[in-house]
Amino acid sequence: MTELNPKAAAYAQNLRVRVCGVCIKNDKLLLVRHGHTLGNDAFWAPPGGGLLFGESMEQCLKREMLEETGLQVKVGRFLFVNEFLQKPLHAIEFFFEVQVAEGSLTTGTDPEAAPDQQLIEQVQWLTIKEILALPVKDKHRSLQYLISLDDLLGQDHYFVQG
Repeated sequence: MTELNPKAAAYAQNLRVRVCGVCIKNDKLLLVRHGHTLGNDAFWAPPGGGLLFGESMEQCLKREMLEETGLQVKVGRFLFVNEFLQKPLHAIEFFFEVQVAEGSLTTGTDPEAAPDQQLIEQVQWLTIKEILALPVKDKHRSLQYLISLDDLLGQDHYFVQG
């Protein structure tokens, strides 16, 4: 079994419900680079995070986008669901299209994690060529088989990564 990054241990052995944003601007996709998790050197994924009890998905996504990227967003249509199941991690992820409303891009933090336990390393706009150049093991399942960024806007509504 691949060893889990100690910084990600807080998410182990729990089912997490996550809400994530697909933000495309000027033919670039907004992505967050996290430290390694399971079997990778880094983990590139669309911004997003855990849904809190009593919080709507829209509220969660707006909060997470601001925390991780410094951007305020307008939440658009639902795109797809991904189930990630690779023990000890299990997450159900809801992806929505988002547009930047205001703010300046900055590498944010996870307020639930101590400063020395942050997984977020970088936030960046990437072209399809830059995404394709990333090792497959280092990118979210939704990014692994893209031909164009438009593919994210027309995915099947559910798929599993295990």
